[in-house]
Amino acid sequence: ISEDDINPEDYPTEIHDYLLAFEKSLGSVDEMLKTMMSVSRSELLQKLEPLEQAKLDLVSAYTLNSMFWVYLATQGINPKEHPVKQELERIRTYMNKVKEIADKKKASKLDKGAASRFVKNALWEPKTENEHTSKIPAKGKKRK
Repeated sequence: ISEDDINPEDYPTEIHDYLLAFEKSLGSVDEMLKTMMSVSRSELLQKLEPLEQAKLDLVSAYTLNSMFWVYLATQGINPKEHPVKQELERIRTYMNKVKEIADKKKASKLDKGAASRFVKNALWEPKTENEHTSKIPAKGKKRK
């Protein structure tokens, strides 16, 4: 909306700033969609790992459903009473599951060999007779 296109009789002037912000947001969405559409889906998916593919699919589905939510609101339909609400909740559930999987993947792995060495060295073992009678001096402070 440019300043020249504005007719104060078309809408209340107090929402002008909100309309400009909305138009700017639509422009951003349009640019992102153009960027995403410039690469074929199969080409894009080949470059991604399966977990990243799932994230992309979920974000795409969530975005489309969110845009439909906004469309319903602009048409005077309450989106909270429309099946799109359940769809958004379903997608959010899967997004949380993917996040849990990603978090588990990032979590440190247990090095079983190192853990067993740590436990073995931490446990007390009685000395054998040969160790008591060895002529190797014990390490420690020397007496003067």
